[in-house]
Amino acid sequence: MARVVMQAVVSVDGFIARPDDSVGPLFDWYFNGDTDVVARPSDWHFSVTAASADYVQPFWDAVDVTVIGRHLFDTTNGWDGRPAAGDQLVVVTHRPLPDEWRAAHPDAPFHVAGSVEEGIGRAEELAGDDGLVCVTAGDLGGQAFTAGLVDEVAMDVVPVVLGEGVRFFGRHTGTVLLGDPEQVVQGDRVLHLRYTVQR
Repeated sequence: MARVVMQAVVSVDGFIARPDDSVGPLFDWYFNGDTDVVARPSDWHFSVTAASADYVQPFWDAVDVTVIGRHLFDTTNGWDGRPAAGDQLVVVTHRPLPDEWRAAHPDAPFHVAGSVEEGIGRAEELAGDDGLVCVTAGDLGGQAFTAGLVDEVAMDVVPVVLGEGVRFFGRHTGTVLLGDPEQVVQGDRVLHLRYTVQR
């Protein structure tokens, strides 16, 4: 069974974006180093510290399928048909993707699912038994987490307090135990953490 990791860059107080979806200083660490990392197939280049590069590049390279919600799809225009990470992307939405977007990106490896459960299940099928599925944090990730579909939580914690905005765990409530962090990597203005969800 593929592993499902919920991931995002997050403020110390648990927000992945401001109320208007802007990220403020959350992404500054992507540009404060001298080591090049590349997110494929989007081909986005970032310059991070060597410590951050040693953490994020293997993670990005290992992602087979990314799962996002419709809001992120609309906000990014579906990244012009190229997943930010992984070879395939699943959009959880109750509406079909826009016809004009499909026409502009006929070869986009994007799939649509009507529920979080369907979306994670489809992503696991696409990723294969040994694959890695990355579900974006926020409302969608929170739903997957609440449904018990997340195996690991990966956080890139930035030393800033946003005070309000989009919560990492969405509307999740209730206590869920995580294991001790399996990875703790200190970058420059970011702390990379990875936890296993205890069942």
